[in-house]
Amino acid sequence: MKYLIVGLGNPGAEYADTRHNIGFKALDALASASNVVFSPGRYSDKCEIKHKGRTLILIKPMTFMNLSGKAVNYWMQEEKIPIDRILVITDDLALPFGKIRIRAKGSAGGHNGLKNIQELIGTQDYPRLRFGVGSDFSSGQQVRYVLSEWNEEESAAITERLKLVQEAVLTFSAIGLARTMNMFNNR
Repeated sequence: MKYLIVGLGNPGAEYADTRHNIGFKALDALASASNVVFSPGRYSDKCEIKHKGRTLILIKPMTFMNLSGKAVNYWMQEEKIPIDRILVITDDLALPFGKIRIRAKGSAGGHNGLKNIQELIGTQDYPRLRFGVGSDFSSGQQVRYVLSEWNEEESAAITERLKLVQEAVLTFSAIGLARTMNMFNNR
């Protein structure tokens, strides 16, 4: 059984440690823990890991955040993965730093990466894991905030929080969305 795990972010060294790239950072940690490396693929960097008899295809779209749907749609079709077996990992300003919230569906909530995915796959009914990046910014400074690097306190805590995300991803593939939401939401 195949799963598509999508980490949202922007390619390039200048974005590597920004809040907006938490999806990339989460997949990098998962790949590293599984001793696999990403290789360039169509519209994304890609690797595969195995977990409890399942294949998890990890992709980091290289189309930039606002065009993430191109990679998601392509790999869903290419690997013949149904919508209930994809999981999109993204940043969320509405959640405090490090909190995660998993949902089966929902609006894009102003997130351009999610908006593009919804446009290109034709629905907002797909699982997503939102990672809280907080909202410590002045009015009108949202873009600057998500494209800025983690502060010292966040940097010190992020490794532990990413372990929780890794655990949630593996649990999603092993026992399904509903039970994973019950186990991990707001932890």
